[in-house]
Amino acid sequence: QGVPKPFTEVIRANIGDAHAMGQKPITFLRQVTALCLYPELLTEPSIPEDAKDRARRLLAACGGQSAGAYSASPGIELVRQDVARFLQRRDGVPAKPQDIFLSTGASDAIVSILKLLVSGSGPSRTGVLIPIPQYPLYSAAIAELSAVQLNYYLDEEHCWALDVAELRRALAEGRRHCCPRVLCIINPGNPTGQVQSRQCIEDVIKFAFEEKLFLMADEVYQDNVYAEGSAFHSFKKVLFEMGPPYSEVVELASFHSVSKGFMGEAGRRGCHHPTGATTTWVPPRVGDGDVTTPWVSPGVGDGDVTTPWVHHPMGATTAWLSRQEKQAVLSALAHKARLTQEIFNQVPGIRCNPVQGAMYSFPRIELPPRALDAAK
Repeated sequence: QGVPKPFTEVIRANIGDAHAMGQKPITFLRQVTALCLYPELLTEPSIPEDAKDRARRLLAACGGQSAGAYSASPGIELVRQDVARFLQRRDGVPAKPQDIFLSTGASDAIVSILKLLVSGSGPSRTGVLIPIPQYPLYSAAIAELSAVQLNYYLDEEHCWALDVAELRRALAEGRRHCCPRVLCIINPGNPTGQVQSRQCIEDVIKFAFEEKLFLMADEVYQDNVYAEGSAFHSFKKVLFEMGPPYSEVVELASFHSVSKGFMGEAGRRGCHHPTGATTTWVPPRVGDGDVTTPWVSPGVGDGDVTTPWVHHPMGATTAWLSRQEKQAVLSALAHKARLTQEIFNQVPGIRCNPVQGAMYSFPRIELPPRALDAAK
């Protein structure tokens, strides 16, 4: 309406769209992607040989040696092998390619797993426990599938910690009107920025074991850990290190994606979610061939992002550049996390917990007494 404002532009910062906010892509990822999509570049002398070797390796695993070919429903076998090796390096416990499915981003994978788990009607309808505050994908997917959303609240006074007593409250309340079957965890937290301790993860696994809940661990921000004393622990690693009976009984699907972390490839989404406890991590009737029903083949395009990310080695020059670029991105994100937290806490009426990880802060805004009086 032409009323002057004390600012000239509005920046949309409601989603983790790193490249839209100026983050530079990792050079090696883009080189391999370009080579896979346009193999004629394999003769280009300015592109390093290790990127060419990686592209040739991936194209050889594609139908017709073309990135335009279909893949198998769970994804390209070569990429799944690379992901399995990545997980084994990360966790120090075995990982099998047959337990890994590729998808076009973690969001699609999460929805697909929920489709497998949701059933029943009325009091037998599947209940899904999700953290509040939450990433809206979960509430939207639960609504779309006509499942029952069961909220458990993170503890803001203790830096958005997850309290098992609160899980028990939400579970008991849910059992009055549905059949809770799934527990969703987001670690590092979106949008709350907390990083769970190993002890907390062990407590959650014991809770899932006792209550026979399927665990869904959203771990797409595992590279984004900033706070001193905080460290990422994968649910799979902790589950296997806890040993029997937990590692033999608890069913787990964990999710990771190149759309976040230090890559930020939100527009070129590749994702994996390995199983955690057993080879048959969903009911056997699903594993006998019906698993293709909810899965859309991710195609080859996702592999040319995922494989360079999870597969080593590379040449000395490329490896040095990739390390430098990764460190630069994570350092910048850590600086922005501290800056955001500090600025919020300087503003009267706003309080913000330390941003331990992920890409978001979640401040509390206290309404002034006169505003409350006016509202009354």
